[in-house]
Amino acid sequence: MLNSGKCVFGRLIMNGKGNKLLVIGLLLLGCTVSQARIKLVALPERAATVIRLDNPRATLIEEERVLTLQKGLNKVDFSWKSVMIDADSIRLRVLDHTDNVTLLSVSYPPNEAALVWDISSDGDYAETVRISYLLRNIDRLITYKAVADKAETFVDLKSYLVLRNFSGEDFEKARVLLDYGEAFEQGIDHEETKQMLFLKSPKVPITKIWKFDAAKLPWDPEKLENQNVGIPVSYRIVNDANSGLGEFALWGGKARLFQDDGHDSTIFLGEDVSGLVPVGEKMELYIGDSRDIVVTQRKMADTQINIRRNNKQQVVLYDTDEQITAKIENFKDSEAVLTMIQHIPGQWDMESCNMEYKKKNANTLEFEIKLPARTDSGPAVKELKMHYHRKNIRPGAAPRTRYPQGNTRQIRQLQQQLQQLESLAGQQGTQRQ
Repeated sequence: MLNSGKCVFGRLIMNGKGNKLLVIGLLLLGCTVSQARIKLVALPERAATVIRLDNPRATLIEEERVLTLQKGLNKVDFSWKSVMIDADSIRLRVLDHTDNVTLLSVSYPPNEAALVWDISSDGDYAETVRISYLLRNIDRLITYKAVADKAETFVDLKSYLVLRNFSGEDFEKARVLLDYGEAFEQGIDHEETKQMLFLKSPKVPITKIWKFDAAKLPWDPEKLENQNVGIPVSYRIVNDANSGLGEFALWGGKARLFQDDGHDSTIFLGEDVSGLVPVGEKMELYIGDSRDIVVTQRKMADTQINIRRNNKQQVVLYDTDEQITAKIENFKDSEAVLTMIQHIPGQWDMESCNMEYKKKNANTLEFEIKLPARTDSGPAVKELKMHYHRKNIRPGAAPRTRYPQGNTRQIRQLQQQLQQLESLAGQQGTQRQ
């Protein structure tokens, strides 16, 4: 019963910079208010602080404090200012006397950045508690630095954590945790940014990949006055044990790529942004375009079959019979691997294909084509042939696999040149008439 016990009121104040907290013992209840004693008790500094960065959208702060509890009901007021704490996320956990100290309830005073914990204790304790909350305006970025050897067979991979603190709170000493790499002790003040080496993995095997996406790149260089279109080139890293990785997913972030020039220096290849790479998946980092591989793709057939009509003899559904060939030429003096992406919209079935492929989704096919090196007689040549049928197409509503619309500046420029040539040819034809 409260009348026979003691009720202690405490106040923890987070005032932003410096984060000085006080516990103010206010009431020791007996029978009447006139018998109360007022007592002021200073709360020790943080015993430990953890900054958890597992979730890129929210930062979890965990700090341990020592509360001076007395037997009976203890009221502890936790308030803050000049910092942006998610009030719904604040949690308190008793660590020392879990069977003797109980958190009874939490209340939120109206129009205040505060809450009040009711804590019951069966004795007088200096109790260690863990207070956790989500704190805004403290975030992190992940960056990568990859240095390839001259032969482009492996990279020395490093990952950096960039910690930015604009929360209004100083952390004199904290343990910073991501979900991979080594944890480290690091203090960070308000308005401070720090970069820390978080992961180091030497000699990670890479595969140099050329990628032709039929939905993004022009099919036929001859229609572009034989201008050689660059094919994107990437380093492929597999997040698995064979690569010295594979223990955890790699967070997405900006990657800067360099290469050993063979003269005790490096050259800058470029930079790319990687997404999240789960264990067993691939990270592909773009390093530029190459004109050493030429792809000439053409549609050899596109006819309607299995036509279905309504009672008015109007076509309502039909299938197609389509054939595509892609000639691939390697002008390099070394072997190469081309990843070719093909797209077949709608329902379809493959009648024949002379190369193996993987279905990335219902409409996307991925080919891994190994190309031998060129010879003295000319480039190495391979040819992809696909014969397929698209099903149940409605007239006027079927997406066609036509000359693709590029999404890069280079593609747009080439298409504009093609349009100008066609326009000029039309004008000349009109003049002849």
